[in-house]
Amino acid sequence: MNKARRKIYNYSALSGCLKSFYTIHYRIMLFLTRSAAVYGIDALIVDIEVNLQPAKGETETTPMVLIVGLPDTAIRESRERIRAAIINRSFFFPFHKTTINLAPAAVRKEGASFDLPIALGILGANGDIGNEDNLNDILSVGELSLDGRIRPVRGALSIALRCRENSISNLILPEENAQEAAVVSGVNVFPVRDLREAVEVARDLQSGRNSYQPLKLDISEIQVDKSKYRTDFAEVRGQNNAKRALEIASAGGHNILMIGSPGSGKTMLAKRLPTILPPLEFEEALEITKIHSVAGLTGKSGLINERPFKNPHHTTSQAGLIGGGSIPKPGEVSLAHLGVLFLDELPEFDRAVLEVLRQPIEDKQVTISRAATSLTFPSNFMLVASMNPCPCGYFGSARECKCSPIQIQRYVGKISGPLMDRIDIHIDVPAVKFKELRGKDSPTGETSETIRARVIKAREIQLERLSNEGIFSNSAMSSSQIRKFCVLDADSENLLEKAMLKQGLSARAHDRILKVSRTIADLEGSENIQPQHISEAINYRSLDRNYWT
Repeated sequence: MNKARRKIYNYSALSGCLKSFYTIHYRIMLFLTRSAAVYGIDALIVDIEVNLQPAKGETETTPMVLIVGLPDTAIRESRERIRAAIINRSFFFPFHKTTINLAPAAVRKEGASFDLPIALGILGANGDIGNEDNLNDILSVGELSLDGRIRPVRGALSIALRCRENSISNLILPEENAQEAAVVSGVNVFPVRDLREAVEVARDLQSGRNSYQPLKLDISEIQVDKSKYRTDFAEVRGQNNAKRALEIASAGGHNILMIGSPGSGKTMLAKRLPTILPPLEFEEALEITKIHSVAGLTGKSGLINERPFKNPHHTTSQAGLIGGGSIPKPGEVSLAHLGVLFLDELPEFDRAVLEVLRQPIEDKQVTISRAATSLTFPSNFMLVASMNPCPCGYFGSARECKCSPIQIQRYVGKISGPLMDRIDIHIDVPAVKFKELRGKDSPTGETSETIRARVIKAREIQLERLSNEGIFSNSAMSSSQIRKFCVLDADSENLLEKAMLKQGLSARAHDRILKVSRTIADLEGSENIQPQHISEAINYRSLDRNYWT
């Protein structure tokens, strides 16, 4: 017992000596570091001010750390992580009262990415960084483990872009996020693995020794236009009409719905759609990577060089599909930006969930409002949906359908008319015939590369035509642009009028037919829309008559 008391007494005496020594030799009271918080898909610069004040009372041995500036629970808990990391990396944690301010103080901060800059601020005020200069030209982010290792964070690309916009030259961040941030030119990216390495880099930058070299990437070597896919349209037997419809949808950026019995190949076709979409430009790849980085989906992969294909389950919620949270995060519609959003078994989704798709489809963006903030995410996706024709799935096929007309109407009625009007192409996908499925001598069909070449050519025609309109595909044309670029001759006008009257199509369906007709004409290299183009586009709305009228 006396031995235990002696250990406690000796520790108290040692702490008092260290405290007295530190108070006498203490020079720096205030130190500034910089970090960033991600809101939506953009980053906000956060100044981290660390102030050390000598503690009152000679018997006080436990450091007091106070974090202000609207921190969330993860940031308030960082005090213990930072203290352990500093001590376990052989640095001295001050016995002073430590006040940490996250500015601007009126904006709520969340997440553990502030661990590293706060630790650097404490060590800077402690005199461990080197000279007394603040780290104004250094921005850092990273989560600390108890042993001082640095864990990856979200939104590294957005943070790097914000550094460039604010003329901050140096970015210190976890090693796992370095590839992603290094694609931004004009910012020196320094990957670090632990707190001691981060301190050494900060010392080196302050002293100007340049012992540590930033990570450099040759952007020209990042081939975003040569994506490799494991699937190909040549693997799909039969279904020539569905392939044609998907080619038209890809060429004009149109939404498409496939209706067919189970096993007819709807999902197989949808998964191969990204292989015929136009290749990504570098700026598009940056935009996609920003969204996925904020969602924490990039990892060590760096720049995303393939168009996304998102396939949410039918049990997903509105927040999962659109996005949400106290500080909103992107949902599936934003993660599918510039790619494909595939909704399999469309009637199985909750109707309220499907209805929230209306605004993203029309506006190509989604706005999420909360009491604290309102954020807008891009959502320029191509909607591809599939469904069975009835609950049992065999209505109109060779197999007997056991569903009553009321059951079929109730099943299909789960999808509202306004949502259906926003889908440009409806295509029937029948069961594949045995000869097409097993025929050894029958051709397997065109490859994705061949189809993609036609799609790219049609997109180039659209870009040239719409270059002064601020849009890039036929599907984005407004009513005034449709009247300007979709001029019909007398025969095409009469054909469209008869279809409108016979099928009872809405005004929105009228515009969709004209947009699809324009895309079909572009695929054929025709300057004007011909009656055969209108006829084919009308056939892609025939399901309105069969199911929704």
